[in-house]
Amino acid sequence: MKNEVVAVTVRGVMPTANGCAIFLGTDEKVFVIHVDTFVGQAIEMTIKGVKKDRPLTHDLIGAMFLGLGVRLDHIVINHVENGTFFARIFLRMENEIGKKIIELDARPSDSTVLALQHQRPIFVARSVLDSVEDMSEVLERVQQQQQAENPDAVSVDDSEEDDEDENEDEDDSPDFDLGDDPDGPDEDDKDDGKKKRKK
Repeated sequence: MKNEVVAVTVRGVMPTANGCAIFLGTDEKVFVIHVDTFVGQAIEMTIKGVKKDRPLTHDLIGAMFLGLGVRLDHIVINHVENGTFFARIFLRMENEIGKKIIELDARPSDSTVLALQHQRPIFVARSVLDSVEDMSEVLERVQQQQQAENPDAVSVDDSEEDDEDENEDEDDSPDFDLGDDPDGPDEDDKDDGKKKRKK
């Protein structure tokens, strides 16, 4: 992949009017993908290591991977068009017959949850990273406001480093414009039958 893709991490998760804003990026640049509430909660629970009473959808997919001898290798957010992001999941199968790489079209939101659950790399195509707006300053303001409202809360970056579970206020959304259109289509409404789904 060389310079065609850039490794990124989840830098923050913030509730919005329509779901959640997921901040992805590097130390130099951060961008936002809007996801539905369910996926946003799944990402946050995975980051914080929250144990679930019953397996959720992404847990079930992971269990199926394990049962079939499939390993998630990495994901790539490879395209963005009119604010809609697209991703590919790369699966690796190895057995006595040989090795095989399977590439699947997927929403970046689902792909991110699976990558986090399996502790696998998240990549973004260089062309995508270069084209999106830098939201680093917005993320910094969001984190400062969350810290002011709840001094005991641990940021996403901190929780990734030490896996400590801390209480964080998830109910109040900071008053920052993240470009989320409250009247826009839900990601499930954008499914046109060709797996071109938002986030």
